[in-house]
Amino acid sequence: MKAFSKTNQPPRTLRVPRFAEISLHHRDHRVHRDFQLILLALILLVSGIAARAQQAQPWKQIPIPPLHPFHPTQPKRIELKNGLVILLQEDHELPFVNGFIEMRGGSRDEPAAKTGLVGLYSDAWRTSGTASKDGDQLDDLLEAKAAKVETGGDTDSTSVSWSCLNKDEDQVYGIAIDLLEHPVFKDDKLMLAKQQAAAGIVRRNDDASGIAEREAAKLVYGPDSPYTREPELATIKAVTLADLKQWHDKTIVPNNMIIGVEGDFDAATMEKTLRNTFESLPRGTAWPKPTGEFPGPKRGVYVVDKSDVNQSNVQIVGLGTLRNNPDYFALSIMNEIFGGGFGSRLFQDVRTKQGLAYEVGGGYGSSYDHPGMFRVLAATKSESTIKATQAMLTEIADLKTKPFTDDELKRAKDQVLNSFIFNYDTKEKVLAAAAKLEFYGYPADFLEKYRDGVEHVTTADLERVAKKYIDTSKLAVLVVGNQQEFGTPLTELGLGAPHPIDITIPGMPEQGPPQQSPGGNEGEQ
Repeated sequence: MKAFSKTNQPPRTLRVPRFAEISLHHRDHRVHRDFQLILLALILLVSGIAARAQQAQPWKQIPIPPLHPFHPTQPKRIELKNGLVILLQEDHELPFVNGFIEMRGGSRDEPAAKTGLVGLYSDAWRTSGTASKDGDQLDDLLEAKAAKVETGGDTDSTSVSWSCLNKDEDQVYGIAIDLLEHPVFKDDKLMLAKQQAAAGIVRRNDDASGIAEREAAKLVYGPDSPYTREPELATIKAVTLADLKQWHDKTIVPNNMIIGVEGDFDAATMEKTLRNTFESLPRGTAWPKPTGEFPGPKRGVYVVDKSDVNQSNVQIVGLGTLRNNPDYFALSIMNEIFGGGFGSRLFQDVRTKQGLAYEVGGGYGSSYDHPGMFRVLAATKSESTIKATQAMLTEIADLKTKPFTDDELKRAKDQVLNSFIFNYDTKEKVLAAAAKLEFYGYPADFLEKYRDGVEHVTTADLERVAKKYIDTSKLAVLVVGNQQEFGTPLTELGLGAPHPIDITIPGMPEQGPPQQSPGGNEGEQ
């Protein structure tokens, strides 16, 4: 029989499952219909979103309740007969105790020829230790208890502080008092502090923003002001152990001290402990209140030419005010509208609309016992330095001519008041604030009055303080950047020829170009 080849086989019908028996025409028709349905659904969705967008936004209909009254639990205040003030704040939430002893007298009070003394004192005080335990032994002891005792120095004060578990309070408090009453300043620890200070001095011109902060303050307060003096290699070298001991003896005076303790303790027991330690100390000479003239900067443009950067730090500065100024509340709101955040005039114009700065902000500053600084600052590309500065100057001038709106006022009040409470949302923060008010002689209810003062600010108040305090003729412009990359000269600011500022560090050896090795370029194999 002849074999039946494949080519001679009869055609066979291809059978497919019933659900797949559909012609290409019908399949295409269904895909098209599905696409139409999807498109219709998208159109309806977009139309619904658009319609809802035209209606009042529902989140704006949510009623916002008024802020609760601000009455933080104030610490218990005790004043001893010798003038020492104690503030006790019980807080039993966690088993910790934190304390500090603040003494009046800081870097603004040190001799100009020994600028840096307070910084060296605060470092060597702790690292040297006491007559019974040196600093290294204290480190080991405290580390084993997860506790700390530290010393510090500031513009107007020095301090010793401690922190520990409540079960270790007696021992750690004893260490802090031993450090206060029986310090042993050691020469090797002073030398170590000097080395660390010298390292900071020789590096202080590395950071352009740090230069701007430093030199801006000098323009406002003066280069020889106690608030702007910089430690130099020669001034820290001049400090001796005798200077540290003399400073310590001068500041450990009870009527110049404030003690604050916060945490898990019994106030009556703590008061008794503190009285036993300090009540027998004799009253001493009261620390003098700060004095001095503050004329403010001389109008003009000042420049620090820093050729190793590709951006500029610009600061426009003037003299500020005191925090006890009756206009402080209105100025606080003006600051928020002007330069307080993403919605401020400065940010919206200089950064968002014109794109002239990486960061921008500022306002009319205040301090507790001396005038603060009016400061407007920006970081910008080198080539946009002049435009950014001009835009900032325009916004400053507009404070006196551009009306403040009710919307700006409401938004600024909300931002200030809603964030204000977070500065005092723990008992530790409340104690720190109370101690600061005590230190500077402010009334204990100053913070409570702050909220009321802010709430009563009106647009008329804003216009009044802007006209009273904003004076562009009393402002100086400082630019720290690479002048060769500005493109436009600084004279375009209309403030005359720029005044160069010399930031050379006195006592630094001259550094010539790097020397090549005899074999050729450095690093060549």
